[in-house]
Amino acid sequence: MKKTIATLIAGLFATAAFAQAPAPAAKPANTAAAAKVEAKQEKQAAKAEVKETKAAAKADVKEAKQTAKADVKEAKVDAKADVKEAKADAKETKKEAKAEVKEAKADAKHAKAEKKAEHKATTVAAATPAPTK
Repeated sequence: MKKTIATLIAGLFATAAFAQAPAPAAKPANTAAAAKVEAKQEKQAAKAEVKETKAAAKADVKEAKQTAKADVKEAKVDAKADVKEAKADAKETKKEAKAEVKEAKADAKHAKAEKKAEHKATTVAAATPAPTK
C-alpha cells in the first residue's frame, strides 16, 4: 500500500515536471534542433510512464501475493478447526459405541443368568419326586 502511494506521488511529480517544460521559442532558429529536443522530451516522458507503470504493477503483484498468503493461512486455520471438530465428534461417537457395547454385554450376561436360573429351576423340579398321598 505504501509503495502504491509512493508511486502515485512520484507520478504526480513527474507529470508536474513535464508540464512546466519551457515554452517553445517564438521563432526557432533551427526547426530540426527543436524537433530533436521535442522528441527527446517525449522519449523521457515515455520512459517515466513505463517506469511508473512497472512500479504500479510490481506493487499490485506484491499486494496480490500478500492477499493470497493471508487466504492460505485462513484456510489452514479453518482446516485445523474442522479436523479438531471431527476428532472430537469421532471421540464422542467412540464413547457412545463403547457404552452401547457395554450395555449389550450386560444385557447378554443378564439374559444368560436368567436362562441358567430357569434351566436350573426346571431341572430341580423334574428331579424332585412327586408328592405321594
